[in-house]
Amino acid sequence: MVSKQTRRNFLLTAPIAAAVASPFADTMMRASTAGSAMGQGADAGPFQLFNAAEMESALKGVEANHGTKNLLTTPGTLMIINEETKKAAKEFEWHATRDHVFQVLEGETKYELGGTPKGARQTKPGEWLAPESEGAKAVILKKGDYLFVPRMTPHKRTTDGSVSLLLISSQTPA
Repeated sequence: MVSKQTRRNFLLTAPIAAAVASPFADTMMRASTAGSAMGQGADAGPFQLFNAAEMESALKGVEANHGTKNLLTTPGTLMIINEETKKAAKEFEWHATRDHVFQVLEGETKYELGGTPKGARQTKPGEWLAPESEGAKAVILKKGDYLFVPRMTPHKRTTDGSVSLLLISSQTPA
């Protein structure tokens, strides 16, 4: 893991994050393709388009059902919209081969990040949980905020009210 987080290191360690952190809402989400289905361009190419109307519809559906919708599941990449109310992770988690980018679409939530895990256990290859992480830093995310969580970074979310999130998870070999 990179010891000093700079914009350059951020872009080098998370190419998917660079795409999301660009003016995502103003460009990719506002583009439209005639006859597109959720995540599919008119001519199926190496890209997937999620226009603003599709994203808004998906968000409304998730919020109405207090659930989760998988927008994209391809080898190495997962894109999900999630809504939760009064939910707290019991433990910190971290991954050897996955980076996460979170965008808060509505509401707010708290993340505890980093530190030194205590009482850690491996749940499967490259995946760990721990009840605490000494020295973790807390950040409050509100509507419009993005959070990049690089691989091997312990993280835990607590939502006191409600929050709707876009999660993009990129998995690459360690």
